[in-house]
Amino acid sequence: MLISSIRSLLFTGGLLFLSTPSFAQVDASVTVAPPELPTYEQPMCPGDGYIWTPGYWAWDGEYYWVPGTWVMAPEQGYLWTPGYWGWGGSGYFFNEGYWGLSVGFYGGVNYGFGYFGRGYEGGRWEGGRFFYNTSVNRVDGNAMHNVYNTRLNEPSSRVSYNGGTGGISARATSEEEAAARGKRAGPVAAQTQHAYSARNNPQQKFSANHGAPPTTATARPTTAAHPSELPPARASTPNTGNAKLDQKYQKQQNQVVAQQTQERQKLQQTQDREHQQLAKQKAAPERTQQLEQQHVQQTQQMAQRHAEQMQQVQQRQAPAGGGGRGGGGKR
Repeated sequence: MLISSIRSLLFTGGLLFLSTPSFAQVDASVTVAPPELPTYEQPMCPGDGYIWTPGYWAWDGEYYWVPGTWVMAPEQGYLWTPGYWGWGGSGYFFNEGYWGLSVGFYGGVNYGFGYFGRGYEGGRWEGGRFFYNTSVNRVDGNAMHNVYNTRLNEPSSRVSYNGGTGGISARATSEEEAAARGKRAGPVAAQTQHAYSARNNPQQKFSANHGAPPTTATARPTTAAHPSELPPARASTPNTGNAKLDQKYQKQQNQVVAQQTQERQKLQQTQDREHQQLAKQKAAPERTQQLEQQHVQQTQQMAQRHAEQMQQVQQRQAPAGGGGRGGGGKR
């Protein structure tokens, strides 16, 4: 499809590697355990520097499947710690995944493709370059020579949560706890858009697919072509320990959100008008394709700018010495 090919071109170039709020995060408990992980085939790695991020069940009033996908690492040396569901005493909570210099605790869940419950066996960084273990990853060995082959015994469990009835009993090691406290970053904007797209696809919901989602994995993240497809701009909740200061910071973030929402609406109106003009002119397919590519670039550039803007605001408001929630999640 036209839009898919344009998106692939953009993300081959490496756009949008900025942290944004995740739509997988659940701050209230869910009383129903997440479904088993589906069995699926991994798409071919699209190129150097992409790291596999496994699929998972997210929640939006019901469970829906966020496809596994290859994501460009935000920095050299960074690895992905997958998010996971854990029992918190009164229900299940989602612990958001994060990028860091080592892989932290992800509940002992066997996500496959190198994420077998502890660490990551799918590849490693050497000399500023990522090397792929071809025994667990689909990599074109003719095009990419930064590969090795170490065979591993993959567990058979498809349980998707830690703790509670029927859940995995694994606990974090001291090394995994240190990874969560170290330098890290949340999901990049491409991952956030990918999860938002899955949430808006009715066929990805468990009620529709009964545990067998139609799209289990993609070669690259599904990203927005127009502002209307972007996740809503969101503010975080300041927690400095000073209620008056938190109120001030919340107001500042809300103003940024209002401004970004207005900019999105304005760009969407402009793009809609340009589409209508081409339709009236009965423009050639090549001209329509050119305009669509321009719209995708405008949308992604705006999303990048907005993510960076909100990130800067939140960093200024963070308490001294605070590391954020990251992958710690709720217990």
